[in-house]
Amino acid sequence: RSELAIELATEVGADAFVAWQAARCVARWDGPAKVDKGLRRWGAVARSAARQSRRPQIPPVDGVVSTRELVESTRSAPAGTVLVLHESATHALTDLDLRHADALTLVVGPEGGISDDEIAALTAAGAVAVRLGPTVLRTSTAAAVALGALGALTSRWSGHTPGG
Repeated sequence: RSELAIELATEVGADAFVAWQAARCVARWDGPAKVDKGLRRWGAVARSAARQSRRPQIPPVDGVVSTRELVESTRSAPAGTVLVLHESATHALTDLDLRHADALTLVVGPEGGISDDEIAALTAAGAVAVRLGPTVLRTSTAAAVALGALGALTSRWSGHTPGG
């Protein structure tokens, strides 16, 4: 499923990927060989999807982070620019005024969901928890739907043509 998420997210417009080793991840990226293999596979999928969708840039796959590293990255990001998809969030993604957002980070949890401790740490660091709608989506679906919504809610898709 992670490869499907990379493919769909690339087609919809993701700029980069970082694998998050969340507490409830079913697949574990333990050890350098497994990390290298996974990152190479994600990179190949991103290349193929970028070519298919006529994107001039291939989104890089920038490694694997722990929850602690993700929280630190969130803490150093500008306020309101890290969005965490969570089915229990009080804010809908469409409630946010993102028309003038320059850059956003979208955090999508694993199939097992984001743990209470993880969502608490991320929001305490400045992330905004958002929901997509009334249903719970698979990780790959949620990423693509959220990126599509962000493309429409920001100026990202305004007047752009494929490859431009």
